[in-house]
Amino acid sequence: MTLTAAEIAKATGGTITGNPDTVVSHPAKLEEANSSSLCFFANPKYESALYASQAGVVIIPKGFQPSQKVNFSCVEHENPYYAYCIILDRFFNPNTHKSGIEAGSFIASSAQMGTDIYVGSTAYIDEDARIGNGVKIYPQVYIGKGAIVGDNCVLFPGVKIYAGCVIGDRCILHSGTVIGSDGFGFAPVGDIYMKIPQVGNVVVGNDCEIGSNCSIDRATMGSTRIGNGVKLDNLIQIAHNAEIGDNTVIAAQAGISGSTKIGANCQIGGQSGFVGHIKIANRTGIGAQSGISKEISEEGTNWIGSPAMPLKDFFKSQAVFKNLATLQQRINQLEKQLKNQSSED
Repeated sequence: MTLTAAEIAKATGGTITGNPDTVVSHPAKLEEANSSSLCFFANPKYESALYASQAGVVIIPKGFQPSQKVNFSCVEHENPYYAYCIILDRFFNPNTHKSGIEAGSFIASSAQMGTDIYVGSTAYIDEDARIGNGVKIYPQVYIGKGAIVGDNCVLFPGVKIYAGCVIGDRCILHSGTVIGSDGFGFAPVGDIYMKIPQVGNVVVGNDCEIGSNCSIDRATMGSTRIGNGVKLDNLIQIAHNAEIGDNTVIAAQAGISGSTKIGANCQIGGQSGFVGHIKIANRTGIGAQSGISKEISEEGTNWIGSPAMPLKDFFKSQAVFKNLATLQQRINQLEKQLKNQSSED
């Protein structure tokens, strides 16, 4: 794949400074680029790397004026990182250019298959499943009975979508992720636990990305819901009947207990844990390794700690905690002084 600076500008809506005919063939970091490389510059702390770069074309902020001479062609854009992502996805993404049905895959006769799809060898698509247009299904993917996968999704090797679950349009599911496994539901009967049938499903919205080895449990009844634009890192557990609001992002190893409802546009740090049956307000920020044990009702607040507390309170507590040893010494000294005064009296 080769592109000219003019083609990059047209694809991104940018403007050219320099030679529009400069040709590039691959993306690269500024410090690793050669004359055939496409790079981007957005963070001022990398400005020295910009001037030393051997790149062919660099996407730069609109209105940026280099303070030193550069030898590459520039494409100016309001958001260079966004423009760079457009080019990477459209021209250099190896996962978006597969098509056809490979030998060794199984597609049930009652499954409905869209156009321009790819199904890799050993993939299995069960009865009454519905697959949208432009979907890429890699080897060892399982799509259960009656499951729905929307348009232009990518399911990487080993993804499992259980019966009746729904995946929206333009979603990416990475290897090892399971959608619709049974929720952790058991009823105590004497000294044993009886399994409660999990008869609901999982509904994933549009434009979601779910990392590798995540588990999203099907609802006991109704649906476990993942909103539009949600981004999940690797190794995340979301329990039955939980709900994740639109455009919320969750980092690795977080765990969401059953029936917890997390609002829209939240940012949740890695290894955070949430008890069940609580609500988290929109635009809540949760620090890494936090333990959320109660409802958060005020929008736009930040929390950290286990149990979690408001960020300002946490920092105040940390300041006290750092001085505990000194405070203990002062208390010991005061106790000693009081004891000496008492003995003198």
